[in-house]
Amino acid sequence: MPLHVTATSFPERTDGLAAAGEDAVHLTRELVRRDSTNHGGGQGDERAAAEYVAEALGDAGLSPKVLEPAPRRANVVARVPGTDPTAPALLVHGHLDVVPADAADWTLPPFSGEIADCPVTGEPAVWGRGAVDMKNSVAMVTAVLRHWARHGLRPRRDIVVAFVADEEDSAAYGADYLVREHAGLFEGCTTAIGEGGGETVHARTRSGQPVRLYPVGAAERGSAWLTLRARGRAGHGSRPPGDNAIGALAAAVARLDGHAWPLHLTPVTRASIDAIAAALEVERTPGDTETAEAVDALVARLGTAAPLIGPTTRNSAAPTMFSAGYKVNVVPGEATAGVDGRVLPGGEAQFAATLDALTGDRVTWEYAHRSPPVAAPVDVPAFAALREALLLHDPGAHVVPVCLAGGTDAKVFSRLGIDCYGFSPLAQPEGLDYTELLHGVDERVPVEGLRFGVRVLDTFLRS
Repeated sequence: MPLHVTATSFPERTDGLAAAGEDAVHLTRELVRRDSTNHGGGQGDERAAAEYVAEALGDAGLSPKVLEPAPRRANVVARVPGTDPTAPALLVHGHLDVVPADAADWTLPPFSGEIADCPVTGEPAVWGRGAVDMKNSVAMVTAVLRHWARHGLRPRRDIVVAFVADEEDSAAYGADYLVREHAGLFEGCTTAIGEGGGETVHARTRSGQPVRLYPVGAAERGSAWLTLRARGRAGHGSRPPGDNAIGALAAAVARLDGHAWPLHLTPVTRASIDAIAAALEVERTPGDTETAEAVDALVARLGTAAPLIGPTTRNSAAPTMFSAGYKVNVVPGEATAGVDGRVLPGGEAQFAATLDALTGDRVTWEYAHRSPPVAAPVDVPAFAALREALLLHDPGAHVVPVCLAGGTDAKVFSRLGIDCYGFSPLAQPEGLDYTELLHGVDERVPVEGLRFGVRVLDTFLRS
């Protein structure tokens, strides 16, 4: 049967967690109401959200640090002491900033934090920018820690909580700043969880039987934001020069846009294909992961689960910006373009060589922002614990490793030698597409999904 996110879908397994679930709903609403829009280019303000969550953590008996590398670019870090000082510590990270939202496009005001029925499912949801990306996760983790404080509970290992700024841009004022200037706060951390997995994905077998998947991020493509630049001879538009910068750049951008990137399957993506195909009872054939055509055909047979794999079988480079000239009758001497590149683990050399070949002699390229691809092992106790926590609260589901197409702060924290996983558990009813809500209009999170997430996080964080 499809998953219906109702109050009885997931039986309570820990005393007192019903109150923690309500606390998570309340905290999500209050965090959404604190506008922490990141406009990029250093223009952001996370202070109000940081102060609110720091106060909430203080209510849990913790002593959070609020750290600002620039005015109002606030980060919150706290350590929860465990009962076993010899156990490796766990990092739990999330970001406080959100992407912009134009209220004119929304059904409800994007910073209202209102509870209203979802038009797709009819079930109550918290509406607002950041409801799923990712103030809901910050709220659920905080609610669990407050629950522990009320009931005198402690985890076995130290847990470091880091709620950061600037994830939606370059991380320069957030995770990157903390790792560069305050690495000691993460002493002893060997594993981390953050955004990029743990939500319900509904699919069906070839015979039509419903299947619930929970992807857990075990790798992610690196970010390679590029600036392409062509220089030519400026002049009058009526006497066009032979080395027009716009023409040279446009040709290079067209070559890049039309390039068919070769297949590049990482170990995590291979594991993801195997796990999802098995869960969906998709028939396998010899060599179905050996050629690009075979992989594309196999992924297509995965139905609604295909987006979990499709973008991570190759590197990619999408032209996103073009700038040149200031007057229609003047040929400019320079033209620039912006490209959003994404690079798989082990694919860095191929990416750079391809850019060199496609841009040619007339166009140069450089990194405007760069973060490395990362990967963590899936055959380890940490991943098993993530799987067990989800299956305890949704028996019969399938937990599968995935490589994320986009990027998270895992890229930064991995520089400390930490294995990072995308794990922000959230029950989603069938019909509600989590990925469409990310950065989308009318972003909203199911109320019961938050309650489910609290239960799963409590289980995992105390494992």
